[in-house]
This record gives sequence, C-alpha cells and structure tokens, in this order.
Amino acid sequence: MSNPVFFTPPGSLDHMTAGRAFVLDGTEARHAVTVKRLAPGEPVDIVDGAGTRMSGRVLTASPAALEVECTSLAVEERPAIRLVLVQALAKGDRDELAIETATELGIDAVIPWQSERSIVRWKGDRAAKAHAKWQSVVAAAAKQARRAWVPEVRPAVDTAALAGLVEAAGLAIILHEDAVRPLRTVLETWQGRDGTEPCEVLLIVGPEGGISPREVTRLCGKGALTALLGHHVLRSSTAGPAAVVLASDVLGRWTAPLP
Repeated sequence: MSNPVFFTPPGSLDHMTAGRAFVLDGTEARHAVTVKRLAPGEPVDIVDGAGTRMSGRVLTASPAALEVECTSLAVEERPAIRLVLVQALAKGDRDELAIETATELGIDAVIPWQSERSIVRWKGDRAAKAHAKWQSVVAAAAKQARRAWVPEVRPAVDTAALAGLVEAAGLAIILHEDAVRPLRTVLETWQGRDGTEPCEVLLIVGPEGGISPREVTRLCGKGALTALLGHHVLRSSTAGPAAVVLASDVLGRWTAPLP
C-alpha cells in the first residue's frame, strides 16, 4: 500500500538526504495528526508538488508539527508528452468534477475555457475565487492520487486566446460528437507521439451545450483536429477524464515506471 502524502512548498526538500529529519508544520501537520492519526514509526511521503518526493518515517507527531526522518528522496521527471485539459466552464460544478478526476488520472495542466455556450461566467471577483477553487480541487486530487506533481491551473481563456494556444501546441484535439476519426486513431497517427521532444497535447472539452460550429471552425483553422471519443454523448465532466485515460495509454505515459 502506498504511503499517505502531504505537501510542502516547492524547493523545501531540495537539500534533504537520507537520515536527516524534516519538519512539516501548518495545516498539513494538523491534518496528518488529527485526521490521519499518524504516529511515530509510521511511513509517510512528503512531496513538494513540483516532482520531488521524500519518503520517511514519523519521528514525532503533534498538531503543530510532524517530524519525519528521510529514508529516500526521488525526483519524478515530467513526461515528455504533457496532457493539458482545456475544460469549458460548466454549471453544477461539473467542470470541477472533470478537473478533479483528470488530476487523479495524471493530467499535467488544466485551462478554464470561457466558451461561447458556457452558462457559467467568470467575471470580476468571482473569477479570482473560481480560479482559486480550481487550484484547491486540483491540489486535493493530487494528494488523493499520491502524486508528486500538482497540475498547473492556468489562467482562464476565451476562444480567441485558446486559438493562440492551439497554434502553439504540439497537438490540439477537440472532442466532438460529429467527428469522423476516433480519438485513438488521431493519437496513433500523430507524428510527434514518439515523445523525443517535450510538447503539449491539448484535449478540448466543450460545455453542456457543446462547442459551437463557429468555435470549431476557428480552432481547426489554427491546427486543431476533431476526434470522436465514443458512440455515446458524454457529459462535460466525463469527456475529459475519458480522453486522459485513452491518451495516456496510447502515448505510453502509463507504461514507463516512476523512479
């Protein structure tokens, strides 16, 4: 069974070596002691959210601080082919469900998209609060999945800004019910799938009402491809995670063991 995971700020594990003690404090320490009930002698992982994982055993435990002896330190490299979920804003927290599940499945970054048909709107103070909520959702999901990397939640974009991101990506795929080619075929025939150079694959998911024809035309004009995920119409909260699973398999992201 994998060790429970707790977060520390990026860089705080950089100088750790086997045998040294690390002190975790703040809310993470309180959670470890009062919720997880960790006690001296139990194994635990401390990660910095930027790829570094320290495994160790608890030396002392109090609500104020958790002292952990380092037994090993590893840096988990980011995959060469990085998956980015472009999730249209959706009502009923379905967009949050999508990014939560995608994080547990291994997404590398998420981008909130204010599409034409999005009922939810991020404006003013609400935009900052909503973005912070997405960051919180992603962080909690990364902890649940015992990940050393916390996916980046990038700034929200409209369709004009998304078109620019499509143009710069290694591959951009619009998950669309009217597409002809299956997602697997699009991924398998992609020329950059050998992973020799770092690049990003954008998986673009529309809102409840779907992506408008005008948006599809605009994004495809910048190089995006449409792909069919299955025979049935999936919810906005389901399509992205399903695509992450298939893309991770086809692109070999799940075959290489972690350090």
